[in-house]
Amino acid sequence: PATFEPRDFPGVHLEVPFSLAKWKRWALHYYKVEAGKGIVTDFRGLRCDDDVDYTHSLYVDQFDWEKHIEKADRNIEYLKATVLAIYKALYDTEQAVCKKYGIEAYLPEELTFATSDDMIKEHPHATPKQRENILCEKHKAVFFIGIGGMKDDGSLRHDGRAPDYDDWITERPDGGHGLNGDLLVWNPILKQSFEISSMGIRVNPEVLLKQLDLCGVPERKEFVWHQMLLDGTLPQTIGGGIGQSRTCQYLLRAAHIGEVQHGWYNPAEVEILKKDGINLLGLGEFDADPSAKSA
Repeated sequence: PATFEPRDFPGVHLEVPFSLAKWKRWALHYYKVEAGKGIVTDFRGLRCDDDVDYTHSLYVDQFDWEKHIEKADRNIEYLKATVLAIYKALYDTEQAVCKKYGIEAYLPEELTFATSDDMIKEHPHATPKQRENILCEKHKAVFFIGIGGMKDDGSLRHDGRAPDYDDWITERPDGGHGLNGDLLVWNPILKQSFEISSMGIRVNPEVLLKQLDLCGVPERKEFVWHQMLLDGTLPQTIGGGIGQSRTCQYLLRAAHIGEVQHGWYNPAEVEILKKDGINLLGLGEFDADPSAKSA
């Protein structure tokens, strides 16, 4: 994380977080949020080690949410119901934006559910991104279930996930594993799958210990937050994040996230994009904005 020391408090080290995943679950406990209710945060963070490209920036803005659930809610049907509610909001928003600005609507009214387990069987030689593209080009909007974990050959099943956030090992009735997923759409400008949100039912004590072992970090169970989960202090939850700039990029059919978010982007790439008529907001415009020059 990005850290700094307040001028008037030497020796005090503060940080700008890059994720609220653990904090949100703790907050539900701290604020005594009852089952069936949750919190939504307007998160602003910095991810200094992230790759910067047309869909990623160093600055993160997203609606981070977490909901207290009952133990009986830790199942795929509860996850799907939650996903459908979020997708309905996205669909309605696109309809409103397209009507206001004269943009062609693209999202289907119905969301398709698919699993990484089935897609690996159907397309064993495809990369994870290729499998996403196949699904999204066909269905336009997909919730891709089962992110994280390894295949039998030791390679990633479909992208990586931390062992202490989502549950990616619980067996589902369809024989697959994982109670998490990504909400993906087909981006008509970029001609590829485009992630809007990542979410999932969070680990319970049993799953936490198993996933820590699978990732080779069993020592984490001694950390304060992990102890609070293991002793039952932290509630069972479902949660995720919805990228704000990412969603705006999709809805406004922007080719680069820098068209909707003021940030720092590679000056060389800024110049290349200009030639194609794509103008980014923020740093990179060194001549036009002398104050943006690095010291």
